[in-house]
Amino acid sequence: MQKSINRMVSFALVAFMVLPFVRVGYAEESDFTPAVASYLIGVDDQIQVSVWRNPELSVSVPVRPDGMISVPLVGDVMAGGKPPMEVASLISKRLADFIRDPNVTVIITELRSHEYLSRVRVTGAVGAPRSIAHRPGMTVMDAVLEAGGPSQFASAERARLYRQQGGERTMMKIELDAILKKGDLDTNYTLQPGDIITVPERLF
Repeated sequence: MQKSINRMVSFALVAFMVLPFVRVGYAEESDFTPAVASYLIGVDDQIQVSVWRNPELSVSVPVRPDGMISVPLVGDVMAGGKPPMEVASLISKRLADFIRDPNVTVIITELRSHEYLSRVRVTGAVGAPRSIAHRPGMTVMDAVLEAGGPSQFASAERARLYRQQGGERTMMKIELDAILKKGDLDTNYTLQPGDIITVPERLF
């Protein structure tokens, strides 16, 4: 009887220890897979094309301005605007004319185009209008100060934040004077990649 109880306790402990790991693993796969699959290759991204058992056909190449990459035997392949899996499938089909059952993988090794899309722009009457690499937690005040702050000709009360959301551009009023001179942070928005801050000049 005692042995049966011990076996039941042992089984319950094993189930308790294993189930959380199974559940976490499933959540991670469902959370991250769509994000990876949805990324589209861009110009200047560095691409690694690997052909299994054919190292002479494997290359690491940048995406040219026309969106093409060059692959041995195949020649030019359109990669720009496509997910890596689609490009790998296209290369496999074209390589099938030369080798049997080609197994191709395409990996983005450097997200150069993503860096460009992830920038914040500050324009208008600021000390040094510029394009700034977005950083997590960056705010309107961070970006404006990095751009040299409002110039002597700035109309800070008419500053605006423009953001692209779901195919539509939204505009938010920025109380820049209140942020910089009074410490009022109500409109010191947290910035997102692609945001544009404009600071108009005063009307004379």
